Amino acid sequence: MSWPDFVEGNQITLLHSGTEYFPALESAIDSARQEIHLETYIFQYDATGARIAAALKRAAQRGVAVHLLIDGFGSHGLSRIVIQEMLAAGVQVLIYRQEFFSFRFKRYRLRRMHRKLAVMDASVAFVGGINIIDDCSEPDASFPRFDYAVQVAGPLLAEIHAAARHLWMLAAWVYFKKRWTNRSPVMASRLPAGHQRASLVIRDNLRNRHSIERCYLRSIAAARREIILANAYFLPGKHFRQALARAAQRGVSVILLLQGKSEYRLQHYAMHALYGHLLDAGISIYEYRHGYLHAKVAVIDSAWSTVGSSNIDPFSLLLAREANVVINDQVFAAELRSSLQQALEESYSVSLHSWKSRSRIKRSLNWMCYYFVRILQGLLGYRRE
Repeated sequence: MSWPDFVEGNQITLLHSGTEYFPALESAIDSARQEIHLETYIFQYDATGARIAAALKRAAQRGVAVHLLIDGFGSHGLSRIVIQEMLAAGVQVLIYRQEFFSFRFKRYRLRRMHRKLAVMDASVAFVGGINIIDDCSEPDASFPRFDYAVQVAGPLLAEIHAAARHLWMLAAWVYFKKRWTNRSPVMASRLPAGHQRASLVIRDNLRNRHSIERCYLRSIAAARREIILANAYFLPGKHFRQALARAAQRGVSVILLLQGKSEYRLQHYAMHALYGHLLDAGISIYEYRHGYLHAKVAVIDSAWSTVGSSNIDPFSLLLAREANVVINDQVFAAELRSSLQQALEESYSVSLHSWKSRSRIKRSLNWMCYYFVRILQGLLGYRRE
């Protein structure tokens, strides 16, 4: 794999949760005149989903080529009626690896399209971790889901547009919808729109299988002062854990902001099995408990930052299609760091003493969950990775 190059001259805007993201996304859809690509893991037809679906239908009805790609597992709850209504309005809808819920468990069923990416007229794009779903969709949510996306303008659009168009063409061929790819593609302008250096890093199951993990590892290895990493589902492999520990040992402040509310119990308890080793290495751990943490971001040395869809777990790093934007810009990093610092101040600090004083039963449960996940990973053929 060739390492992704930074592209100069971009304007990258940080969007905080759906409160900022959905109005910006809807506005961009309403402004589109030629072409829209929207990829999402979850498309839920709640108030937010209905609002975005209506915007897509309006665009299609005024002659825009609208391409909606949803994941077959993440969006399995989207009814056929809603999909048919969008198709009838002229929205082209494809389902990535449609799920039929057979009882046969096969490895390919875990290869999901986990990207959250949108491009309008190849002139504005969005990349991040936010699905098309209400910010407070969980029954016990008292605070909005904590997440980020970025709005992109500038030369990086050419790469984002190419990635969206490529995946759409692959999906269209699978469903024998070649006619949905015949329209002349919109050409992205490479004119500068700002002063920020950025790159698009994708993970797939061909040439870019380890792109995002290697990008993290290289940046962690280069860190000299501080690493702040916020991740919803944190279950890194040995190399990733060792990289963080080595950074802490050479005097880097390593801070992890992790999920404090249990959403998926197996994964949540398995993550806790790693806390002791991480704390022993001098890594600080904070749990966000106000609402559901869904962020997948990091800031290193107040200069390097990333926002995207990739968690630090086997699903994202070894199986799913993911997309992150990496930004090398002190102004952007300062804004993201400030937002994370505020969240850290509101989060629960996990101390080594309190963690080691937990009951033996709880510790045993954590390790049982951890080894179950590792065994499952090995059975699926990903143990070496």
